[in-house]
Amino acid sequence: MTDLLLTNVKVVTHDRDDPVEADIAVSGGRIERVEPGLSGAAEVIDGGGRLAFPGVVDAHQHWGIYNPLPADTESESRASAQGGVTTALTYMRTGQYYLNKGGPYAEFFPEVLAQSAGRAYVDYGFHLAPMSGGHIDELPELVERFGVPSFKIFMFYGGHGLHGRSDDQRAFLMLPEGERYDYAHFEFVMRGIQAVRERMPELAAEISLSLHCETAEIMTAYTKLVEEAGELSGLAAYSASRPPHSEGLAVFVAAYLAHETGLANVNLLHLSSAKAMDAALRMAAAFPHIDFRREVTIGHLLADVGTADGVGAKVNPPIRPREDVEALWRHVLDGTVDWVVSDHACCREELKFGEPRDDVFLAKAGFGGAEYLLPGLITEGRRRGLPYGRIAALTSWRPATRFGLRGKGMIAPGYDADLCLVDPGHAWTVRARDSESAQEYTPFEGFELTAKVTDTFVRGHRVLEAGKITGPPVGRYVRRPGR
Repeated sequence: MTDLLLTNVKVVTHDRDDPVEADIAVSGGRIERVEPGLSGAAEVIDGGGRLAFPGVVDAHQHWGIYNPLPADTESESRASAQGGVTTALTYMRTGQYYLNKGGPYAEFFPEVLAQSAGRAYVDYGFHLAPMSGGHIDELPELVERFGVPSFKIFMFYGGHGLHGRSDDQRAFLMLPEGERYDYAHFEFVMRGIQAVRERMPELAAEISLSLHCETAEIMTAYTKLVEEAGELSGLAAYSASRPPHSEGLAVFVAAYLAHETGLANVNLLHLSSAKAMDAALRMAAAFPHIDFRREVTIGHLLADVGTADGVGAKVNPPIRPREDVEALWRHVLDGTVDWVVSDHACCREELKFGEPRDDVFLAKAGFGGAEYLLPGLITEGRRRGLPYGRIAALTSWRPATRFGLRGKGMIAPGYDADLCLVDPGHAWTVRARDSESAQEYTPFEGFELTAKVTDTFVRGHRVLEAGKITGPPVGRYVRRPGR
């Protein structure tokens, strides 16, 4: 007998624009059948005509950056389930923040896995950042032993701080004596990843490098200009201090280095501006042999410097003026954005804000938002004519296939029973107090959304019921590539 049967739902998949009425049968944590008129199951749940979306694969989170990893794994995975997220891929690196340790990943990463084990309400994986030369040597082991095929470079870290100007980045990154985190290191990381792809051709399509594209020297100079002029404040000042052409220039550099090293799988993270997207598309045209993927966050699609709720919206790259938001939406609609993520980084009030509280240059960068990812994208996307199927592609199918989650991203037989039920006519107001996140504020406070995730299932386990977290944590670490 089938374990679980979801009846009376409208199934959304990435390969068709409109949902279709069907029932979903689940056995052993995987989808068994998707068709109308199914019956016979140990548990039957009436979906009440709601949309059944494939569980969101949120490919950009930061568990443990500002809070202890065990606590973040629990609270922020609960918030993720509220947003329909069933798999979270979270970035991790050595250095200050996270575990506040340096050293080899052979020692560091088992501790990451141990601290997160048994605490998550959603499935999860990690992207790792090779910070030192020794980490490049570890790349084959990270893929083969630990199931991590995705890596990251923070292009501004060598010369600009996480939250603003910094003169001591080497200590911040806990680099070995004599090493630098600079363009040469980026080149060697790319060569190392390409060598792994050539060594493992059967996995090459799912081994990739992601880049945070901002230019340290431009940001340092413009931060000084903005502070000395004193004409701007808040989010507008922070956006001006990290100008869009800083993103564009970094995209150009990253693209040419990828061309030079032969690295064909490159992900350009959280592009926030018209200039960044323009640079990304120019580089795709210039280097057609490189498979660029372009990522945008829900924060940069929902909020601008005037509508976000204050300095709590400080993030890297910054929230931008409205014209950049509209430019990003044009790219979402024309298909040149590959996926949408949350960039969820829970930062509690006691750490987030400086003194005075409204000084954006004293605040920490980053905020949570996974709980608003799917509802926010449906709300704004549908208003602009974005089909449901395209939303499923942006939030599930494309990140799942890029990052080696072979059994996730689609409601179809044989796939993990990761899905969420969405009421597309449920209007509600965002309030931080309603979130399961440990973060006490949200940049989206007071935003009006018109879609609500009511239920979330992870491999057939219901972790969100009628908008409330239910049951124990069932999330597992997912080795990639793999089912």
